[in-house]
Amino acid sequence: MPESTGVRGVKSAARTVALLELLADRGDRPSRLDELAAELSVPRSSMYQLLQTLVDCGWVRSDTTGSLYGIGIRALLTGTSYLDSDRYVRMVRPYLDEASDTLGETIHLARLDGSDVVYLATRESHEYPRTLSRVGRRVPAHAGALGKALLAERPDDELPLPLVPFTALTENTHTDRVTLLADLAGVRARGYSLDREETVPGIAGFGFALRYAAPATDAISCSVPVNRLTADHEARIVAVMREIRAKTESLLPPASGTPDWR
Repeated sequence: MPESTGVRGVKSAARTVALLELLADRGDRPSRLDELAAELSVPRSSMYQLLQTLVDCGWVRSDTTGSLYGIGIRALLTGTSYLDSDRYVRMVRPYLDEASDTLGETIHLARLDGSDVVYLATRESHEYPRTLSRVGRRVPAHAGALGKALLAERPDDELPLPLVPFTALTENTHTDRVTLLADLAGVRARGYSLDREETVPGIAGFGFALRYAAPATDAISCSVPVNRLTADHEARIVAVMREIRAKTESLLPPASGTPDWR
């Protein structure tokens, strides 16, 4: 249990958070009581009591048989509140619209969280709209344009990376530190990251760190199918996204009295 603030952790609170995160990670795959108890090393009776409490509060939902559990609607309300209350998300949204309208491609905003990036906003392509929202989803930072753009803002010896070999999402994902560091050196030299089918087969990405914080914690990206990525289109994507980044970075720093969330 983390005690980074010097305050002794509350075991029941940590257990509750771990359960909610586990259910959230499972997405549309419901869990059984025994699975959850085993995964979190919690006695079955204690897990049952915790689940019933969270079901009553709306944080967990159960099927009609009472044997399957999933994340509840209260988690959505809390996540939406996070996005609505975050000053930088509100600030960047209009520029995501501008990039989407100009390029007609999929535009993302994401934030570094440990060794992952979390999607905060997405504007879908006019050509190939997705049926599932990416908002709230996590991707390993080493695996795509958004994460590599943010990793490149940090010294190599301070990178928040998991143990090698890194998780591979496609056959093109970096799985060792040497090749990743070489890629990040290229990101620093050119000023933006490239993702050549490292996260999703058939999709290329261009990532740009937003340096209104130091080191940057947020990044934007443009994703495009590789079969439509000509040299001219790539040059246009880079030019437009650089302009969008410049506009966001020209905005004022946090106003006096506004929390500078870390």
